[in-house]
Amino acid sequence: MCTLIVLWRPEHAWPLIIGGNRDEMRNRPWTPPGRHWKDRPEVVAGLDRLGGGSWLGINDFGVTAVVMNREGTLGPERGKRSRGELILEALDHSEAREATQALCDLDPGAYRAFNLFVGDPVSAYWLRNRGTSESVELFGIPPGLHMLTARELDDSEVARIRIYLPRFRDAGTPDPEQGAWHVWQSLLASQLYPEEDGPHAAMNVNPTGAFGTVCSHLVAIPRHPGFEKKPVFLFANGPPDDNPFVSIAL
Repeated sequence: MCTLIVLWRPEHAWPLIIGGNRDEMRNRPWTPPGRHWKDRPEVVAGLDRLGGGSWLGINDFGVTAVVMNREGTLGPERGKRSRGELILEALDHSEAREATQALCDLDPGAYRAFNLFVGDPVSAYWLRNRGTSESVELFGIPPGLHMLTARELDDSEVARIRIYLPRFRDAGTPDPEQGAWHVWQSLLASQLYPEEDGPHAAMNVNPTGAFGTVCSHLVAIPRHPGFEKKPVFLFANGPPDDNPFVSIAL
């Protein structure tokens, strides 16, 4: 997952809404989101068939997790654990706060550098492992709309954030109850980029190359998951300009 959009509204009926595109080598095998782990029946996530973990998922308690590579760390490395395991570790917990406490105790040297988002109806965080630090760093996400890629939260030096963060902030807000997602879906599918920044500044990257956007996600978490309302999980099984968003069964 190379781009994550987070709309965090602590007092809203739908406090957490995220959208994102996964950018990856197209020959890396994966399976669309589902309940793929017999020892984790409460987890719904995409399955990375190479590493055994995931890039994005939710659990039945409303905890949501997304992992991204830090800049310059694409792919596995001999002697390092798969970063996809971090999703499963996060989703073993019933609260985002508990999950982040456990994740901060991990050995950062066991993984290549990563950014990790963890949120639920009452809190939202991102964690950073720069690959050179002695610990995993934890940051709270303030209310509002934010973007995270391979560097820092809302980092305007990242061309994609500089171009698309204002567009998402100016766009209409999704309405999960009415199924109104079209503005975010359109932005996630956008291949527009300034020529001086190159094609990797697009939201939907290089649809014909060996590396690019391989799938897209939209998730909405209600205030009381599983009681008043269920979360919403939409998934595009391929680049979102050519593939429709369909509902994942929860």
